[in-house]
Amino acid sequence: MVHISLEDAAKLAEASYSSKRITSPRVMHSCPHKDVQAHLLEGNILLLPGSNSVSDYLRYNLRPLLLGHKRLTLKDNSVAPGKSGTLWHQGFLAYASVVADWLIKLRVTPSYIIGHSLGAAATQILAKSYGVPGVGFAAPRPLFTRGPITSNKQCLLINRRDDPVPNMPKTFQHVGKVTALKPTVMQHFRAHKMSQYRAIVEAGQSAGVLPSHWAGR
Repeated sequence: MVHISLEDAAKLAEASYSSKRITSPRVMHSCPHKDVQAHLLEGNILLLPGSNSVSDYLRYNLRPLLLGHKRLTLKDNSVAPGKSGTLWHQGFLAYASVVADWLIKLRVTPSYIIGHSLGAAATQILAKSYGVPGVGFAAPRPLFTRGPITSNKQCLLINRRDDPVPNMPKTFQHVGKVTALKPTVMQHFRAHKMSQYRAIVEAGQSAGVLPSHWAGR
């Protein structure tokens, strides 16, 4: 079983946007899909950054627009069934499916999954699908199915209360154990950055709210 500290998971999630910064565990493969970023590390650790291009943001994510000083939201609440019949946010499921197809070609089953933002949405889906532990930072809500589902305790989701993304989409729900941490200083639009999540992980552990490691339940 892979044992990763939450501190190291946060560091990897922050470094995932520029994989050359990752020295240990080493990056063994990176997904070649132009709109999906994913990295497979030593030990079959799957690392999923969030959106880092306009095209993947529009294709898979929620779509808020800022025109002048007015914020508009193009709601994308369409759903699609996974192989088990569970209903997921269609965009998040499409992203997770690309990652799953890539892993099939590599003939790899992940042992642990770490994701931020869009990657945290996919982490919830893939951790349930593979039955492996996952940690998601700034996690949106991917699940539409009402009521409890099996393999629902694999993910630890670490969210900030000043970050609006974990509350979206409103009609969906998270998959896993959610810890919503209140920062000492509200960061508002900066709150979604992974650097802000690294800081709050340290604060949460110091306060005894977060464990040192996560191995699922």
